[in-house]
Order: sequence, then C-alpha cells, then structure tokens
Amino acid sequence: MIYLDNAATTPVDKEVLEAVMPFFKENFGNPQSQHCAGRAAANAVISARDEIAGIIGCKPEEVYFVSGGTEAGNTAVKGVCAAHGKGHMIVSSIEHPAVLESAKQMTKFGFEVTFVKPDVNGIIHAEAIEKAVKKNTFFCAVMAANNEVGTVQPVKDIGKICKDNGIFYYCDCVQSAGVLPFPTDYCDALALSAHKFYGPKGIGALYIKNGSRVEGLISGGMQERGLRGGTLNAAAVIGLAEALKRTARDSERNNAYIGGLRDYFLNKVLTEIEGTRLNGDKERRVPSNANISFEGCEGQNILFLLDLNGIAVSTGSACSAGAVTPSHVLTAMGFTEERVKSAVRFTFGKYNTFEEADVTVEALKRCVAKIRNK
Repeated sequence: MIYLDNAATTPVDKEVLEAVMPFFKENFGNPQSQHCAGRAAANAVISARDEIAGIIGCKPEEVYFVSGGTEAGNTAVKGVCAAHGKGHMIVSSIEHPAVLESAKQMTKFGFEVTFVKPDVNGIIHAEAIEKAVKKNTFFCAVMAANNEVGTVQPVKDIGKICKDNGIFYYCDCVQSAGVLPFPTDYCDALALSAHKFYGPKGIGALYIKNGSRVEGLISGGMQERGLRGGTLNAAAVIGLAEALKRTARDSERNNAYIGGLRDYFLNKVLTEIEGTRLNGDKERRVPSNANISFEGCEGQNILFLLDLNGIAVSTGSACSAGAVTPSHVLTAMGFTEERVKSAVRFTFGKYNTFEEADVTVEALKRCVAKIRNK
C-alpha cells in the first residue's frame, strides 16, 4: 500500500512502540495507586509531562493529558464557556469540527458566535479577527495550520489582538505539532495529538496557561488536577512524549524531505494532468499537504479508484470522511460546488518515497481519464 493520508494518522515509530510496551507489561500500575507499581507509572508520567512541557515551552503543570484533538477542542470551547457563563466568541470557519460543533452547541445556551471566513487562499487574516471583536468577546479559536488544505495561519498577530483585548485564545496545533514552532507565547491554550506525529492514537495534550478560567468536562476523580477525571493511560502518555521528542528533534530534516517530495508530486500533477488546481496558499502551508481539485471528477470517485490501486488518500478531514458532504473548509474559501466536490487531499510523511509519488501520479492519470471518459 502507498499511504498518502498522513494528515489523518501516521504509523507508530518503532522506537515509540518500544518505549510504550513496558507500560503494558511490566510497569502497568495505575498512576494514582499508592503502591510501588503505581509509583513507577506515576514517575514515568511525571517525566513525560516534564519533557512535553520543555518542548512546548511551558510549565509542566500547564500540560493536561486528553484523548486527542477532539477532546481538547471540546474542553477549550465548552470549558471556557462554562467558566464565563455568557458572552461572545470568535471562531474561524475553517476550524476542526470539534471546535466548530462545540461553538454551535454553545449558542443553545445563549452564547453568541461570530464565524470568521478565510480569504480565497485559506488564510484567516488578523484584521478580520480584530474587526469581529466586541466588548463582551471572551474567546477566540484560530488553528495554527488547517487540516484539509494545510494553510498556516498568522497566530502571532491573532494572539496579539486577543491579548490586547483580554480574550482567551485557543490554537489547535494538531496539524502543526513537530512541523511549526509552538505558539505558546501567543495563545492561552493549544492542543496536539500523538497519532499525527508517529505516536499512538487516543492520547493528546492540552496546554492551558496558568490563571486561565477553564472548567473541566469529565467529572470523577482528581486526575489531571481536577480538569479531567479518569484513570490516566500511562503507556499512551509515554508514547506521546517519545513521539514528540523524536519529531521535534528531526523536524528540520523531515520538513525538508517531506516538502521536497510534496512539491515534486504537486508539480507533476499540475503539469501532467489537465484541469487540476491547487487549493490553499502555495507558500503558507505545511510541507506535507497537497489538496488538489480535478475538473470533471468527483473526489470520492478518485479516492475509490486509487484505493483499488493500493493508494490511500482522502477527500477531507478524517473525522468527517464517513459522511460524504462538501468540505466546509473549501466552501468557506468561496469555491464553487464543483471545485469543492472534485478535491482530493494528498498528505505525505517521512516514510513516503519519490518512487511512490511517481506511481501515484501515473495511477491518477488513469483514474482521472476513466472518470472523465464515462
């Protein structure tokens, strides 16, 4: 199989798996238990939290472990709303569904939300955020990099606007972790998810700046300093820390290789297949992402035909791929329905090769020709 859906998930690195396994077998204690088995697991979690905090650039007590980006987004939106009780929120219209749907749910409880649209290149401009600010605005969410088109957002400028107006700024870094510097200095909360950078699924981290008003969503024990009840998955936490350490260490090398591979693939597709257009800003995007529309084709049909050829791609966010609906990201960018439905997302990882890119381009030519000639 040629796997070109790394924005959805990545394979677990061998070294990460090796670091995790002892916590399923030998050091399997509950980190909350007071005996030696519990203390061994707890000490490993403490070390992992310290390491993650050092990479993110925050204090260990500002790192909370969650199940992933979806829980982090829900906690940020609903937790801040619960702490404030009323007011106005600003949310970019190209956020992950976890944030968008949470914000929409909050309108049922009297909160007001302004959804800010991007420009045609998928960029949320700081000026648009500033224009949306009201006297009672208390929350803003603009992601670091978009999961569908890969566009990198001006988080520093947006963060300054939020800081100047006393607005809590949540920055979803699920697609940018290990690729871009963490915007810890410019936001009040950020999220990352291990399975996006060669770690295990079901574990992520939520940074919340000390002093922020955020209520927990999961009641129970006092795990994660009362923010999130439930037995901590120590093995997954160790996997998260190991994966983040390796990704941060190799970031420059991986970005250069993946970006070169993506550009090679993109150039071949745009020059060798007629009626193709890149979606999203060509320069301000993460190195892995190539979102392309194929004129006269349904993206889903291309996905199915490529799958039959042993090539895995996507037509949008993995979280909503089960429902064949037009991409909310491409729609917000102002594209026609035809262009939106003809889009396919190719996302590369460090294990992909130039040979795989060549094979995929040739398969694409056959698939597109077959669809267009029907």
